[in-house]
Amino acid sequence: MQSSADRQLSLTGLLEDMRRDRLLSSSDYEQALGIRRQAGEASLHPLTLLARQNFQDARPHGKTLTEDVLCEWLAQRVNMTTCQIDPLEIDVPSVTEVMSYAFAERHCILAVRVSAEEVVVATAEPDVTSWVVDLEHVSRRRIQRVLASPSAIERYRVEFYQLANSVSRARGDHSSSGAVQNLETMLELGKARAPDANDEHIVNIVDWLLQYAFDQRASDIHLEPRREVAHVRFRIDGVLHNVYELPAQVGMAVVARLKSLGRMNIAEKRKPQDSRLKSKTPSGQEVELRLSTLPTAFGEKLVMRIFDPQVLVRSFVEMGFGKEDQRRWQKMVSNNHGIVFVTGPTGSGKTTTLYSTLKQLATEDVNVCSIEDPIEMVEPAFNQMQVHPGIELTFASGVRALLRQDPDIIMVGEVRDLETAEIAVQAALTGHLVLSTLHTNDAPSAFTRLQELGLPAYLIRSSVLGVMAQRLIRSLCPHCKQKQPTDEAAWKQLTAPWLVKTPEQVYSAVGCLECRGTGYMGRLGIYEVMPMTETLELLINEQTDQQKLRQAAMKEGMHSLRLSGAHKVAAGLTTMEEVMRVAPLARHSS
Repeated sequence: MQSSADRQLSLTGLLEDMRRDRLLSSSDYEQALGIRRQAGEASLHPLTLLARQNFQDARPHGKTLTEDVLCEWLAQRVNMTTCQIDPLEIDVPSVTEVMSYAFAERHCILAVRVSAEEVVVATAEPDVTSWVVDLEHVSRRRIQRVLASPSAIERYRVEFYQLANSVSRARGDHSSSGAVQNLETMLELGKARAPDANDEHIVNIVDWLLQYAFDQRASDIHLEPRREVAHVRFRIDGVLHNVYELPAQVGMAVVARLKSLGRMNIAEKRKPQDSRLKSKTPSGQEVELRLSTLPTAFGEKLVMRIFDPQVLVRSFVEMGFGKEDQRRWQKMVSNNHGIVFVTGPTGSGKTTTLYSTLKQLATEDVNVCSIEDPIEMVEPAFNQMQVHPGIELTFASGVRALLRQDPDIIMVGEVRDLETAEIAVQAALTGHLVLSTLHTNDAPSAFTRLQELGLPAYLIRSSVLGVMAQRLIRSLCPHCKQKQPTDEAAWKQLTAPWLVKTPEQVYSAVGCLECRGTGYMGRLGIYEVMPMTETLELLINEQTDQQKLRQAAMKEGMHSLRLSGAHKVAAGLTTMEEVMRVAPLARHSS
């Protein structure tokens, strides 16, 4: 029952307040007075209904009147704090324990933060407060109300309680209170049971996990068992975020379910396994996931790498290539024989660069073959082979086999040893274009690494077309980035030893709901492209001096990773802090 003091927002009242505060122009106000609810809109909150009209804010520098913009305006009017619900920041078990789903649904509210003394509750009705006393009595905590968009409250209320209910029932708690009891209590009562991998609640949890990861733009999903819980973490834009804590037995069942979907051996838990799985995003796009298990002290750890189907159709500009870098790279890979290396640590985007390049080169009149460990993305335009040490199919033996397949272009996943290096170089010298990767910090280091493996300098000089080092940096969120004056000392440190004009202003990361509060959204590459030239060839000998090689390459126009990043900073795409975090300090400036 609502108290007589409660007053729900009405469309008419909101329109009058918006007119007084000059949010609407006269024509939009007249149009808004004629709003009629369409079929299926009977239960829509007035804020949601107004946001659907896409009115423009009539105030200076106004934006479209979305639900978030309307909530901020309303919060100022009623002197409340706004809250943008970020599921990554919410402890779902805690907020669903505070109140039942029925109570949350009846009052159109959702707890978003719980502490020992206080519960923060999101509402879209600033003048409805009758539920506060009841909740304070039941929770024995102080209640703080914050204003949030009604559609966000509705969406996450359903998601959170469905997930909590599935977890609760999967571990054997069939109570209907809507609250999730803690696992220790369950064990004491003797009700806990090991859930089955095909249990409908485990199926629901797995479905939620995958869809939530797609929604959050995650590149990896980690399921990590501990003594009493299993941690669920997502890697988003290269950074890991805690997402959920499942009871240990539920976590085991979720891993078993995913192993079953990936056609792994469910009974085998003592040794690592690898597999693949196909799923669909909420928009219906097919996505491939690579599954990898690892036995740990508390059970199997599972990591799923999510492969973006759009990676292979992205242009080099979208990947972060500047005009000069792209020109140099295209010149290197347009040769019909020779070897090109891409270097960088794990997770620096080397495979994406190679796949995108091969996709461009794989026309109907060439035969493109690759040997990989493992095959990252299955691409119909190439002939792909996976390394299999168990049957002595190594990189070296695989390349030998590929050479008998009349290839034009060969991709070798990684040069790890002298045998693979020698075979790859021989392939390059006998009229094939070879693309491969090395694990080195920068481009000049690739030449000394090849010599450390045992490759003679004369073979390097005659076969290597060039080397490109790369890193992935987080790009600024376009929705919330803010201008700020440039720190000249930091700029000089970033661009040394070049004398680059300091930009008047750069952008800083702020954080909003669109970027999950990080200030960054997506990643792009920074590149150090070093084509082989006659000058560089003269410097590659049995005692190659890496520093002299770098200095000579820079004189011929090579930009360091940091300088490449500085151009991205000046263009407002990222921050100096991000470039310095990712790109190593060049040796000559240390």
